[in-house]
Amino acid sequence: MNRIILIAAAFAISIGASIPTFAQARPAASPTPARPAAPQPTPVVPSRPAAPQIPVAGPANVPASKIALVDTSAFGDEKNGIRRYVNAVTTVRRAFEGKNAELRNLQSQIKAIADDINKLSASPSVVSPETIRAKQDEGERLQRELKYKKEQADADFDRRYIEVVGPVSNDIGNALIQYASQNGLTMILDISKLAPAVLTVNPAMDVTQAFIADYNSKHP
Repeated sequence: MNRIILIAAAFAISIGASIPTFAQARPAASPTPARPAAPQPTPVVPSRPAAPQIPVAGPANVPASKIALVDTSAFGDEKNGIRRYVNAVTTVRRAFEGKNAELRNLQSQIKAIADDINKLSASPSVVSPETIRAKQDEGERLQRELKYKKEQADADFDRRYIEVVGPVSNDIGNALIQYASQNGLTMILDISKLAPAVLTVNPAMDVTQAFIADYNSKHP
């Protein structure tokens, strides 16, 4: 017996009317002498203003570019990464070991109840429907508890991560800017974000380990 919960313009009309014209007899008008034609003035064509001179842009003064690559995913390597960053992340994870153990325990209880229900359902003539229903209710209660506690743990973890790891991440970002300036680098790209789009690359462009070593030496 499995329960399944389903979560889910106007139009215008123009009328033309013809109005009849009634002719009326008029007395003959006296002829009007023809007026001499007035002399036509010579049209004066205004002179066209000179076209404005558009300055021709010279070549852009683009500095010579020197691009390097950094794999930020390597910063969290426990052996070869940035020690200060690894320590910050480890501190947060250890603080939530107890909560993670509690969540794993709830998952185990739910799995055990599901296994019991499957076994009991295989022999309905021996087990009463009330027994199976009671286990189903208990399983659903534990699922709601697990969902609530996991959402709370995720929110607490994210908040603590920002508090502890956030300042370290910002410091690493500033250090990257200084590293680029000191080594004459025009741009540093994060290869971990660009990997699918990079087809070939010169290994000499990767300064990940050089930067990690530089940062660790300055932040023992």
